Amino acid sequence: MPAAGALPANIHCAHDYEDLARQALEPAVFAHLAGGAGRDVAVRNNRAAFEALKITPRVLRDLKAGSTRLSLGGEARPHPIWLGPVAFQALFHAGAEVETARAAAAVGAGLVASTLSSVTLEEIAAAAGPDRWFQLYVQPAREATLDLVRRAEAAGYRALVVTVDAPVHAPGLTSLRAGFRGGQASANLAGWTAPEAAPAPGESRVFQGLMPAAPTWADIDWLRAQTALPLWLKGVMHPDDARAALAAGVDGLVVSNHGGRELDSAPSSLSALPPVRAAVGESFPLLFDGGIRCGEDVFKAIALGADGVMLGRLQAWALAAAGALGVGHMIKLLREELEVCMALAGCVDLADIRRAEVRAETWAGKEGPC
Repeated sequence: MPAAGALPANIHCAHDYEDLARQALEPAVFAHLAGGAGRDVAVRNNRAAFEALKITPRVLRDLKAGSTRLSLGGEARPHPIWLGPVAFQALFHAGAEVETARAAAAVGAGLVASTLSSVTLEEIAAAAGPDRWFQLYVQPAREATLDLVRRAEAAGYRALVVTVDAPVHAPGLTSLRAGFRGGQASANLAGWTAPEAAPAPGESRVFQGLMPAAPTWADIDWLRAQTALPLWLKGVMHPDDARAALAAGVDGLVVSNHGGRELDSAPSSLSALPPVRAAVGESFPLLFDGGIRCGEDVFKAIALGADGVMLGRLQAWALAAAGALGVGHMIKLLREELEVCMALAGCVDLADIRRAEVRAETWAGKEGPC
């Protein structure tokens, strides 16, 4: 492992941080991070979807004015890479989310701080750059939800990202079998106690015990009326849900199957991206999350309709290996991998990527347009 303040040796690409994280973390924690829900089917499908896509090279194009810049939500950004919300980062590094925030500020990456963070949202904001958003889990008590919203506003977060795909948590067999038992507490929820709903005899522990506290579209309508911050929904995979979000007045969507950590039989995030893009139109802000490991993956997600991508496991692996320096280095590598891919595919900017030829290819040699 690297000495403090030093870059890790033998890191040649962003994905190399996975192997270093495996060395740095307790085996149960690494299993928790790498695994997903159930038998990890959705985790594998996220990667398989990327690997099935091929990018057709283009040649002899003038790319000396090439750039990864974009504008989203009225703000200019140097590249399309966000650090997505990752819970309880003290599991991976003693500096936790503060280290991640420092890295995001240093390399111009958008940061999405989690409700379930190891340190408070105010501490994260103090270390972060201006491009910071707050990921919100709607709480059983509206008072607790509103408290989080007001604190995020006061701390200078520029948007709320409401995770909507986890009304209950699906157990992950990889994590459980490795001995991971959780037990972390969110610093942001100190002082708030979730009411317990005990189902009556014969009732379901899920439907009558847990689902009464789960958010609905009524909560999104309520949130929209409580804040002037841009409101994003994370975890939208179906075109009908995307259209309902538009009708509710949200400002953006994140197409995501939660990194394969909830519904194990969910389709890959990548396969859901084109129909969601078609449902919301070409100009509606759309981010992607689920399975990004290299710059070519970023290219493919943008080609299929995303404006930018969020990183989950890559972020945590780099944090575990080398703290803020590792996270910043990983983003630098990922951006350069994207730029190399753009150059070889003949794309001068992100808009050009949307016109690139990306197609599915099987081992049998059968191809089809995406």
